[in-house]
Amino acid sequence: MSLGTLDSKYPAKRALITGGASGLGLATAELLAARGWRLGLLDRDAARLAAAATDLRARGSPLCEIYALDTTDEAHVKSAVDDFAARCGGLDFAMNSAGVAVAGGMIETPAADWDWIMNINVLGVAHSCRAELPHLVASGGGIIINIASAASFACSGQMSAYNASKAAVVALSETLYQEFADHNVHVAAAMPGFFKTRLMDHARAPAAAAGFAQKMMHASNLEADEVALEIVSRAAAGATHIVLPGRYRWLWRFKRLAPHTYLRWMVSLQRRSVARAAARRQGK
Repeated sequence: MSLGTLDSKYPAKRALITGGASGLGLATAELLAARGWRLGLLDRDAARLAAAATDLRARGSPLCEIYALDTTDEAHVKSAVDDFAARCGGLDFAMNSAGVAVAGGMIETPAADWDWIMNINVLGVAHSCRAELPHLVASGGGIIINIASAASFACSGQMSAYNASKAAVVALSETLYQEFADHNVHVAAAMPGFFKTRLMDHARAPAAAAGFAQKMMHASNLEADEVALEIVSRAAAGATHIVLPGRYRWLWRFKRLAPHTYLRWMVSLQRRSVARAAARRQGK
């Protein structure tokens, strides 16, 4: 399904996006605004939400409602989703992209950081889905895209909390796909690799890990608008697991076909990385 046929299948054009004030959420909102969709944006940053709403209306959205909230607050999320659906007479599309990052070794990562990331990345997505699904069903069907990460399957070392949280998003999406297939609700999990975003702005990570992630994002040459277009297009066409860019699809297939070999390969990569870092510190 192309974006044109997405528009024709859902002529009411009603979309709700969590994490909608920046990054992938905002890029998706911009994509839909230009096509005349009515938008509901949820985000913690009230100032960015207000600026985004002004811009999105200028881009062509006939309605852009904003809700400053934390997705870990289930009651607040439900109230916002219900309000938007009531204003628009239903819901056709939802993207749950609100998320945070934690980096560091298993022993060094404190329990408080595990609680923080699981509450936002897992429970926040679950709360959002629970609020959105009744409206999608009542509207006769629709699409939910949950934003996971290539970390959900790559499972690199020093990222245990983040990897686990994103793997949970994939598992949740697969489960909801089955539960709501008979209601014409399509659920997809997006698993992008590094691209340019603000994910690390509020990350909890050692300086070295945060610096490495920022470097990888800037080196990716992949902008959020490109990622948004591919994710929405592929979800609209019926994809359930959206891995991008291409090199990460190769990695995903490798992991699925030969998991033990994959893990051994990752260990060797990590050993070489540690050795190179040690050599740089020693000035070699």
